[in-house]
Amino acid sequence: MVPARPLAGLNIVVTRPREQAVQLSRHIGQAGGNVILFPLLEISPIDDPKPLCELVARLHEFDLAIFISPNAVRFGMEAIRAALSPSPSPASGRGVRDSAGEGKVPLLPPALKIAAVGQGSAKALRDLGASNILAPQERFDSEALLALPELQNVNGWRVVVFRGDGGRELLGDTLKARGAAVEYAACYRRAKPQQDIGALLDASPHAVTVTSSEALGYLWDMLDGAARARLAGVPLFAPHPRIAEAAQRLGWREVTATGGGDDGLLAGLLAWAQRRAEDRERRTA
Repeated sequence: MVPARPLAGLNIVVTRPREQAVQLSRHIGQAGGNVILFPLLEISPIDDPKPLCELVARLHEFDLAIFISPNAVRFGMEAIRAALSPSPSPASGRGVRDSAGEGKVPLLPPALKIAAVGQGSAKALRDLGASNILAPQERFDSEALLALPELQNVNGWRVVVFRGDGGRELLGDTLKARGAAVEYAACYRRAKPQQDIGALLDASPHAVTVTSSEALGYLWDMLDGAARARLAGVPLFAPHPRIAEAAQRLGWREVTATGGGDDGLLAGLLAWAQRRAEDRERRTA
């Protein structure tokens, strides 16, 4: 029988940026877990917004806009709103809700196709009023987006990719190889926050969730030899095989690649907690 609070008594580390950690933290708490919030990335606007503003002013020139992450949606749409927001005109394009939530500001050119790498980004776009969003339904990464039939014949397309500063080049490089002209719209920056790794270890975590390879690297760099050995013995959960493989290479002993997004992480945690409880019952029987 599955307990009503399957994570009761377990300390679960959530390393998402603070703004994106709310939903997962709530679900863990509802399952009885104790959330240790330990953000490994800080998200902020880019230092120089001028190139982004100049690019979104030309948004009507593009055939496809791709949003890499929910942060790309948040900061990209803010830039689009600031650069292109006219007086409302129902015929001018697809809507994006204004900051007061009082309707939709018509910003997106009607011929512009919209794509998102993951369902979290797609949901963020829908919440802002966008529709007909192209996104993978299972694996949530650049490879899955590139595998969609709609992106096989892009010869002659002009594509803009909204993302953070830096990032993987696979998406853009592959689309270029297929004949598309690709431009990047860097709309936010990632930074490593100041964190007290000693406080994390003192909290006696039972499990760690990590949602990006970059964040995993930051965490590992915070640890000295003894702390690495200690934390590497704590089960780690990652929503993508690439992150899980990186953790294994670093020396993590128990790594689980879960399904994508917060739902996948939560399902992985619940399954692990169930196995853990069953093992304890067998040992005490």
